[in-house]
Amino acid sequence: MPVITYEDIRNWSDFDPTRHPFAWDEDEEAHLRSLVREWVPPVLSGQAGWWRGERWCERQVDAIIRERYGPWAWGWNWCYLDGGPIGGWVSGPTSVTTPEETATRVVAALLEWRKWLERTAARFAELAPPPDASPEDRSWHLERACVRLVTHVLDSGAEGGWHGQASIVLGWFLTSAGMDQAEAGRAVESAIGGRFESWVTPEWTLIESVGEDLAVGLTGHAPYQDHRERTALEDLHDRR
Repeated sequence: MPVITYEDIRNWSDFDPTRHPFAWDEDEEAHLRSLVREWVPPVLSGQAGWWRGERWCERQVDAIIRERYGPWAWGWNWCYLDGGPIGGWVSGPTSVTTPEETATRVVAALLEWRKWLERTAARFAELAPPPDASPEDRSWHLERACVRLVTHVLDSGAEGGWHGQASIVLGWFLTSAGMDQAEAGRAVESAIGGRFESWVTPEWTLIESVGEDLAVGLTGHAPYQDHRERTALEDLHDRR
């Protein structure tokens, strides 16, 4: 399978679940399990063998999943320890055990990734600025979206490198609303500017500051603060 580059990961159209149907039933699950079991080594390498067999198995399973389901399935093994949202799979050395246990973990991780993508897409739809929004209104929507999407990443359980996931998700959000991918990447990088740190949960004031900087950078207008007309919308998004 071709190597996925960092730029590939930032292409929301490859991951958007509305563009990539996913047919899943008992037969499909049984078939994937059978494919995974075939690649689990009969004797594991373990620590003495530097987990070569387990790492090899994970690579083969990754190729099977991406070939069978498409580019959107890339993140099935993006573990929370590496900044991803997946808790059902940690790594080859940790997650490859018996054929049956390994297959169970692969299925759980793939479904976990798909559900996370679907939740993310739903958040994008909820948070997108209205098409006819004024620059001032658009600024407010962008600031609120940034704050809530960073929280969405933190709520996924990501730890080491979580800020990388936050950058990707914010870029996805902007491109889902029609922005050019390169422009979205520059806007997110400018707003975050190295202020988020791995393994560190940011203060709420810092998240809001990043959101405001993103909004101002894209619209040239500061977002409204505590606007009464938006109280109901604030409350709705805060309950998500």
